[in-house]
Amino acid sequence: IIDLNAYIDKAIRVKFTGGREVVGILKGYDQLVNVVLDDTEEYIRDPIDPYKLTNKTRTLGLSVIRGASVLLISPVDGTQEIPNPFNEQKAVID
Repeated sequence: IIDLNAYIDKAIRVKFTGGREVVGILKGYDQLVNVVLDDTEEYIRDPIDPYKLTNKTRTLGLSVIRGASVLLISPVDGTQEIPNPFNEQKAVID
């Protein structure tokens, strides 16, 4: 069971199965994690690399999101993107 009451009327990021990603203001949810977002913006994928998101967005407005497609929900405030520590890095040899 997930409790999203602390995030009502706050910005959250939702990632979907299939790779889509949106940001919006949480207006409501239910026990099946069906989510209602307002002022929703979808991040557009890179046309060359479909697994990479760009900084371009498109406005969706009020959105009802089916819980079965939700992979991850996170607050926008208090999070920051960090470099992937598992990417191949060149070894430093002294």
